[in-house]
Amino acid sequence: MTSPRCADSPQAAPGQLPTADARQVRRAALHLMRQDAQAFTAMIIFNVLAAGAGLVGPWLLGRIVNTVKDGGGVEAVDRLALGILVGAVAQLLLARHARYLGHRFGERTLARIREQFVERALALPTSVVERAGAGDLTARGTSDVAAAGHTLRDTGPDVFVAAMQALFILGAVFLLDPLLGACGVLGLTGIWFATRWYLRRARSAYLDQGASHSALAEVLSATASGARTIEAFGLRQRRIADSEEEIQRCVAARERTLFLRSVLFPSIDISYVIPVVTVLLLGGVMHDRGAVSLGTVVACALYLRQLSQPLDTILQRIEELQSSGASFARVEGLAAAPAGTTASTPPAASPATPATPSFAGAAFDDDRIEVDGVSFSYGDGADVLRGVDLSVRPGERLAIVGPSGAGKTTLSRLLAGIDAPTRGTVTVGGTPIADLPPSRLRRQIVLVTQEHHVFLGTLRDNLQIAAESATDRELHDALAAVGAEWAGDMPDGLDTELGAGGHRLPGAQAQQLALARVVLADPHTLILDEATALLDPTTARHTEHALAAVLRGRTVIAIAHRLQTAHDADRVAVMEDGQVTELGTHHDLVTAGGSYAALWHSWHGERPPTTDGDGDGTQAGPPCSEARSGRSSV
Repeated sequence: MTSPRCADSPQAAPGQLPTADARQVRRAALHLMRQDAQAFTAMIIFNVLAAGAGLVGPWLLGRIVNTVKDGGGVEAVDRLALGILVGAVAQLLLARHARYLGHRFGERTLARIREQFVERALALPTSVVERAGAGDLTARGTSDVAAAGHTLRDTGPDVFVAAMQALFILGAVFLLDPLLGACGVLGLTGIWFATRWYLRRARSAYLDQGASHSALAEVLSATASGARTIEAFGLRQRRIADSEEEIQRCVAARERTLFLRSVLFPSIDISYVIPVVTVLLLGGVMHDRGAVSLGTVVACALYLRQLSQPLDTILQRIEELQSSGASFARVEGLAAAPAGTTASTPPAASPATPATPSFAGAAFDDDRIEVDGVSFSYGDGADVLRGVDLSVRPGERLAIVGPSGAGKTTLSRLLAGIDAPTRGTVTVGGTPIADLPPSRLRRQIVLVTQEHHVFLGTLRDNLQIAAESATDRELHDALAAVGAEWAGDMPDGLDTELGAGGHRLPGAQAQQLALARVVLADPHTLILDEATALLDPTTARHTEHALAAVLRGRTVIAIAHRLQTAHDADRVAVMEDGQVTELGTHHDLVTAGGSYAALWHSWHGERPPTTDGDGDGTQAGPPCSEARSGRSSV
């Protein structure tokens, strides 16, 4: 029930999804913190307490130095040493609990990010997803979400703890001696300059790196999924060249971020030593003049040496913060993409009888679909559709036929609201279809193609995607309505696991599963783009008859590759070279002797009919084996 990238549509261009700016990222992060404010506050409090407990050791060690220098006894030293031990144990316990709280906060927040991402992704119009490419959306939903979650669970708490420790240590140095504290801070200016240089360049570098990964994922995904087509058309070397080009771009983006780190970290390592050396030299002079005690100099030097640990944590994690910040910007960028307010779930089907599932929705008299003067082109290419006019009555069964490349699939995409016309209008009930919110559009119009998806989970899960509250009876009725008798032979019935590691459905059965979702989704308008192409002719006819019975009263537009489908329709539209050239009932078009009549007789393997005085065609020649087999040459 998803729209494919069809033969007459362009390749999706990756990188079209927006990226949130720094202000939007900060606002989103603050919103996530407010959603779990209690846990976040508790985490801050315990981190502050742990940082305070870490100050005890160096201060007491300075007291020990002064005590020994002043001739203090062993008992006094032992008491101070015991205090150091107590402070270390308290810091350990407080830091452990703070990390535990931080991990809980991070896991809950990560779950919210994942849920929000899925909701936003499902709300994206299909055209936006196709333009962005599967690689971009997949990269954002996997590696980018994981990077953001890692930051919330590990990197964020670690940096916060380190920042608290650094502030407390600097505060302690200033309390011991403001002059030594000022010297220590001045010695750290090299870190400030190096970090500032790095941060001004890191965000764009990591965004470029993420974009290059998305582009590479798109190329590799398209190559893998279209491997047989690539081999058939001899495109192997071209795809290899494209893949190597994207790989080189990824390498170049990665080398840029590596260069930034190679400048930052050596600068930091040198800057660690400067404040300690400065305090020892100046403190020695001040102690010699009696301006400061030896214990104070030792404590300040230890504090500044201890400062290297939290600063090292911050600066080592800053690379992860920039990388994950860029990832979070890409994840949060979905909020700026064109979408409805929420991802919708199709309405549940109402209780049904075993023979024919009923529909909760109802056709409205004014839900006429009007195509007025529509032209359409992909990008800057030539028009695929040119001046198409078509009116589809509510409850009508319309078949669209024509040779390959005539624009049938493109017209179905416009009717489904996936694309908007370049010129002209496509409306339902007077409202442009492409302007409908995705939530309403997906309830009203469903496009079913020969591309289908079997999701990981049970058969019941795969069906209830379309109707969450549907009962087992309704699920069985929907399967029966599309002729899916195989469902009764499943080893665990509706609880049978499907997909990798479970029961694998053949293509024909997977297509029937997609059609069963249609029955449950109960759309007002159904567009079938070769939706039974994978079924054998007999099964396809059975499925089409079953769907016709179930969808009675619904508007059905079928892109017909088997002309028997057109024969059963209320009207037939013939498309040639992007235009509707004929429109009428099957009988009228055959009688008219135009393009449709030629297609019909060709499909049946008949010679062109002769025409008597009444205009009735007299058929000549027996049907060929292809007609008997039910295969189409359209």
